[in-house]
Amino acid sequence: MNSLQSLYSSEHWSSAADPELAVTTRGAVPPADVTRAVRAIGRVLRRHHLDVPARVRVTAPPDLDEPTVVQANVRLHDTPTRVQVTGPRGFAVTFAVERLDRQLSRLAANQSRAWPDPARPSLAKVTEERPIIRRKNCPLLTGTPSEATAVMDAMDYEAYLFTDAETGEDAIVHWRDPFGVRLVRQWTTITPLERIRPLSANSLPLTVHSEPSPLLSESEAATRLCGAGLPFLFFTDVETRRGHLLYRRYDGNLTIVAPAEKD
Repeated sequence: MNSLQSLYSSEHWSSAADPELAVTTRGAVPPADVTRAVRAIGRVLRRHHLDVPARVRVTAPPDLDEPTVVQANVRLHDTPTRVQVTGPRGFAVTFAVERLDRQLSRLAANQSRAWPDPARPSLAKVTEERPIIRRKNCPLLTGTPSEATAVMDAMDYEAYLFTDAETGEDAIVHWRDPFGVRLVRQWTTITPLERIRPLSANSLPLTVHSEPSPLLSESEAATRLCGAGLPFLFFTDVETRRGHLLYRRYDGNLTIVAPAEKD
C-alpha cells in the first residue's frame, strides 16, 4: 500500500495477529500510525479480557496544522462502546488508546464520566454559517433519561437524541457543567412526576430545560448554531415535527441526526 493515502479515499487495514481489529484510514495517515493503533488497541483489549472485534478510523486533514481525528468502536460485553479524540499527527492514536483504556475501566466499574472533559476540546465558538455535510437517519431509543445517558456515556457523545418514554416526545440528554446531565424535550418542560421526585440519571443530577425546543428549518438551525457559537442544537423540524440534533464536527462543518422513518 502507499505510505500516504488520498484525502478522499479510504483504506482498510488489519493484521494476521488481530484479524478482528480493522483500521480504516482517510487522508494522509502514515502506516506507522496504523501499526501503532493495531498493536496498542490489541493490548488494551487483552488487558480487559475482551475477545471482541474492534473498528478504528483515523482521519488526517490536508492541513498539517489541523488535528488528526481517531475513533475506536468495540463492545464491552453487550454494550457498544466508542471513543473519539483529536490530537497532533503521531500522537492522536496514542491519545485514543489511552482514552479507550480509561473508558473500559470506568464503564466496568459503573463510573460516569466527568464533565467538562479536559481531553475534549470545546467546539463552541461563533463562526460564519457552515454547511450541513452529513445526515444520519437513526432509529431512536425509546427510553428514560437514565437509559439515554448510559448510551451517551458509553458512546463518548456530548449529546444524544432519543424518544422520551414518559412523554412520547423526541428529546436529548447532554452533559452539563460541572457534573450532571440536562434533559431537553420538544414540548414538555417538566412532568407531574418530575415535580415530586428527585431527578437523577445514572446517579448524576438531572435538570430539565425550562423551555421547549425551537421550531426551525434545517437552514435556520445552522444559522442559529453558528451565530450563537453553540457546539450543538436540538430543535423541532418545521416540516416533520420531529426532534433533530445538529452538531459541529471537528472540521467545523455540521452533521444532523434525525429519526429514521418507520416502515
